[in-house]
Amino acid sequence: MVSIVVLLIIVGCAVIQFLKGTIVRALATIVIAVFATMVAFGFFEILANVIIKRSDTGSMLSLVPWAQALSFLLLFVLTFAILQTGIIQLTRQTVDLGIMPERIGRPVLGIILGFIVSGVLLIFLALAPLPNKYPYTRFEQRNIQIDSPGKAFPNVDGLVTGLFSLVSNGSFSGKRSFSAMHPNFLNQVYLNRLDSDVSLVSSVSPAIELPRDAAVWPAPENLKAQVEQLSSQGKLSRSPGKPADSRYDLMVARIGISEKALKAESKISAGTFTLSQLRLICKNRIHNSDAQTGRGQNVYPVGYLKTANEIETDSKIVLKKKDDFPGDIKTKYIDFLFAVPNGFVPVTVQFKLNNVVQIPANAILNDASQAPRAGDYRQPSENQRPDNNPPANTEAPETAGDQQDHRPQSEGNETPEPDDNAAGQNRTENLTESITGLETSEELF
Repeated sequence: MVSIVVLLIIVGCAVIQFLKGTIVRALATIVIAVFATMVAFGFFEILANVIIKRSDTGSMLSLVPWAQALSFLLLFVLTFAILQTGIIQLTRQTVDLGIMPERIGRPVLGIILGFIVSGVLLIFLALAPLPNKYPYTRFEQRNIQIDSPGKAFPNVDGLVTGLFSLVSNGSFSGKRSFSAMHPNFLNQVYLNRLDSDVSLVSSVSPAIELPRDAAVWPAPENLKAQVEQLSSQGKLSRSPGKPADSRYDLMVARIGISEKALKAESKISAGTFTLSQLRLICKNRIHNSDAQTGRGQNVYPVGYLKTANEIETDSKIVLKKKDDFPGDIKTKYIDFLFAVPNGFVPVTVQFKLNNVVQIPANAILNDASQAPRAGDYRQPSENQRPDNNPPANTEAPETAGDQQDHRPQSEGNETPEPDDNAAGQNRTENLTESITGLETSEELF
């Protein structure tokens, strides 16, 4: 179905340019479309954040899931319309290059314009809160294949994102590179919406926190052996981060979900999320001096730790204030496992579509012996922990900003020993402002 729509748009643009356009005006229209695409990519996150912050309550709440999609489309349409109006006024006098050049050039340029317009449309639909099969199925929820995603035919959305990578290279890259913050943008967007019952964004940003002193460390060898066993048994089919080969370092990343990000309205709550909505952005060890420039690589979780030696691969996590944030607990920390490719190092953590936190260099441990004790986390069930048997609490260590910090609690009623190495909350940096720059040229193919 999507292929038919794309082809109709391409043919329609070609016919319109052939019947009513000129080569000069068609070429100018393509330049305008490219520029409008750059504006949409560069500023849709800023506009979306404004909408989310102003619409997270009341009658405007229904706008929040659509914030990024509508912002992207609105910026493209407004920019295109304004500039196209100017071009029409400037080209009132027809410039005729001859019968044959006009007859051949107009439809050819119309086809190129059709590719851009249909690509923008597919990206808009991908950002929208639609079921996973619309506009097309890029990933199967039951068997996620990161390295072989489904694509539209023609691959117009890949063309547009790849074109943005080429055009925004060099002097257009800015201080924050798009390819560093959004490597393989289409994969990020489609994996973020695998489950239509889970929110695409959170109304509170940043909704995640990292420990200041020990956020990422090498996993013990027994966990790597367990990952290999689960993979060989086919139990990682729903895991977005299952390793493609043995050339990786298994890392533990302790990531906290803020209690204030849990909302009663599921459209904006960070309390329910899938593993595919969480990702590390990793960079080559040699070129990782600046986390916001250059090119990054997405790394998704293999699973998370139920106990220090047991991996849980359930693709959806549901946090509840009553069960997971008892007493004065403000942050629920969970230890996630990531198969980081050899030669790469994590630089940022991203959550859903509007949360980015940079990992402090001193919070990445290279020696597993220095790592804190792994936290215990079990997915709560409806009948778990009745009111007359509340979960145990621990004394909160001092954290940045005088905010209390707690490790994940175990299922039992015993109070686990406080972890001396798990220091408080990291000073997070909200990087969800406009990110202009590159997109990976791999999207072209």
